[in-house]
Formats: sequence, C-alpha cells, structure tokens
Amino acid sequence: MRFQAPRGTEDILPGQSERWVWLEAAFRRVCALYNYREIRTPTFEDTNLFVRLGEGTDVVSKEMYTFTDRGGRSVSLKPEGTAPAIRAYLEHSLGGPGQITKLFYITPAFRYDRPQKGRLRESHQTGVEFIGSDSADADAEVIELTARFYKELGMRSITVNLNSLGESECRARFRDALLEFARPALVDMPTEFRERSERNPLRILDSKDPALQQAMLDAPVIGDFLEQESKTHFETLLERLQTLGVAYEIEPRLVRGLDYYTKTVFEVQSEALGAQSQLCGGGRYDGLVMECGGPDTPAVGVGMGIERALVALENERAEQPASLNAFAVCVTENRNEFARILSDLRDKGVRVESDPDYRSAKSQFRQADKSGAPFAIVIGDEELTNGQATMKNLRESTEAKVALDALADLLLE
Repeated sequence: MRFQAPRGTEDILPGQSERWVWLEAAFRRVCALYNYREIRTPTFEDTNLFVRLGEGTDVVSKEMYTFTDRGGRSVSLKPEGTAPAIRAYLEHSLGGPGQITKLFYITPAFRYDRPQKGRLRESHQTGVEFIGSDSADADAEVIELTARFYKELGMRSITVNLNSLGESECRARFRDALLEFARPALVDMPTEFRERSERNPLRILDSKDPALQQAMLDAPVIGDFLEQESKTHFETLLERLQTLGVAYEIEPRLVRGLDYYTKTVFEVQSEALGAQSQLCGGGRYDGLVMECGGPDTPAVGVGMGIERALVALENERAEQPASLNAFAVCVTENRNEFARILSDLRDKGVRVESDPDYRSAKSQFRQADKSGAPFAIVIGDEELTNGQATMKNLRESTEAKVALDALADLLLE
C-alpha cells in the first residue's frame, strides 16, 4: 500500500525548499534590523489558551484540531503563533512592567478548513510580537517591518490596509449599533451564523455572503464610535507611517478573525493573489497578556503566511536566488585535482555541484542546465595546466577563462 500526504498538507520538496530557506533567511535579516529575538513554542497547547481568546470565532469553533491526550487533557494544534508566544513570555518571565520584549517566530499553524492554493490545513507563519509599549511608534515599527520584509522579497504590488477598533467601551457601542443595523439581513442567514453574530457582531463584517455584504454597505463604521484616545493613537500612527514612507489605505470595515485585537488592526494585500489578496494580518492586543494570566501589558504584532507569500512571488514572477552558484563540469582524468578545486570553492562559500559519475561532457552540461545554477565551470587538462577554469554563463550563453584563485569571488558576486 502506498500512502499520500494528508489532505490539506503538502511536502516541500527539493527545488521548493530552497525558496523557503531563502524567505526565512530574509525574514531573520529584517527582524535583526529591529532587534527581535527568536522564540520557538510547542506545536500543541492547552485548548483553553485558544478558547478563552477567540470563543465565538470560526478559528476556535470550527477550525481547530483539538483532541484529548492519553492523560485526559484537551490539547489543540496551534492555529496561530501569538497566543503561544504570549504564554511562553509569561511562563518564562521574559519581560516585566516597563520592559520592552521583542520576539519573532517561524512556525507551523493548523486550521481545519477547505484547502486551497496558499491556504492549507497545515500552513506556516512568520510573525513578530512587540510587547510592553502602548505607543503608536510600536505599531508603526511592526507595520514598517512587515512592509520591509515583503520588499526584501522583491514584492511590488502590496497595499497596507489599516483601521482602528478602539477600546472595549467604544467597541461595545459599535457592536450594538452594528447588530441593530444587521438584524433585518440576518433573518435569512443560517441559524449558526445568526447565533455567532449575536455573540460577536464584528464577525458580520467578515462574512463572504454576497447578499449580506450588499446589505451591510451602509452599516455604521467604528470610526464614528472611537473615543479620543484611540483617535489620537490612530492619527499618530498614520503620521508616523507617512514619515517612514510606508504607503497605506484606511479600510473602515477591516476587522480581524480573532477577538483579542484592540485599537490598531492591519492587513497587507497583494494584487498578485487575485480576489483572495490577503498576505498577512496583525494589530494591537493590549488585553491579551492579562487574558493569559499576566499583568496589564500592551502589545502589538503580526502573523505572515509563508505559503501566501510564495504564491504571490510566483504570480509576480519575482526573481529568486538560485540554490547553486555553479555546476562544475569535469573533462580531465585528474579527478583528485578536480575534487580539490571544488573543495576549495566550498571553503570560500561557493555552492557548487558536480556529476559524481563523470559522465560525458554533453551529459554534464545537460545536468548543469537542469540544476538552475547560473554558471558552469569547466575544468579540463588545459585549464589545470594554466591554473584556470572556463566559466560559462548559462543564462547569457557567454564564457571566459578565469584564474582559479579569482573564481570564487566572481561566482559570489
């Protein structure tokens, strides 16, 4: 019997994994610019960690992978990275009152949903958490970091959408007004959706039902309910983003799929993803640390889907670095010297491949073309005599003789 990967998961194969390594390395570089430090949390957590933070949301009520372990404990595969990071922050006392803690993670996330391209049941996220500041500058830093990361990957067509959800008091007034407006339209919706909307009216704005979307076009917007502190915070954020050169659009109906957000919420959209254009989402969650049993501590963060980013890059046809610098073609019987040259190149950081079976030159060049390497380096008796290699540009079909001691620098340019 032959087995297949479970529905909604995928194997990341050679030829694909190099793109993942490249993306993750870019994310680590960007995080280092802002002094974020890596945290790695378990794949599963106590189910209550997620239930208390998102009860009534689709993520918690429909999409979590939850099971009872052999000790009778309810555990869930983590559907996102923020709650586990905050749990670890508290458990290990990574910060305290007045202290700033900056964390980043690269993690799998699990949601039982209908699989589609870039949205799998096992997906992967990068994310950052800025814990300990209620300043709009912290929000601006997280948003700028996010935009910088996508630019680092070579994305061109991204848009940052912003909104403010305010504090709990103004959100409560907005929810009441929204639900009152929506009630006539909810009559024709499924019972489960109506009940969920009663518990959390913000979910109405997340609905993909065309008739409900149409009915809600003139619904109240939360901007009309914001208290002065949230207005000032949002205005300061917008001013800071303008100063930083981060382009944005205000989206007054933007909400997030988990209930712990306060004040700032944002998403980054990519035209390259078509109708399902969301690349990532984040925002401020000033009550989350307290919800997890800690002191009143402000925080802001973002989670970014890796698969979504790779799909966008593929659709944009953005150039991504080759996994190899060169493929070495051996046309000499002095294979010890050939092996030594390759070892020297690797000592200098050159990623080089060759044919261990020393097949014909024609066969080796075919392998070079398939390898994706930008260059082939040819080592023959003539080259060894002259201390040279023939360096062939496989993309431009040009070649030149190069001194062996200069070869590594040229390949790494």
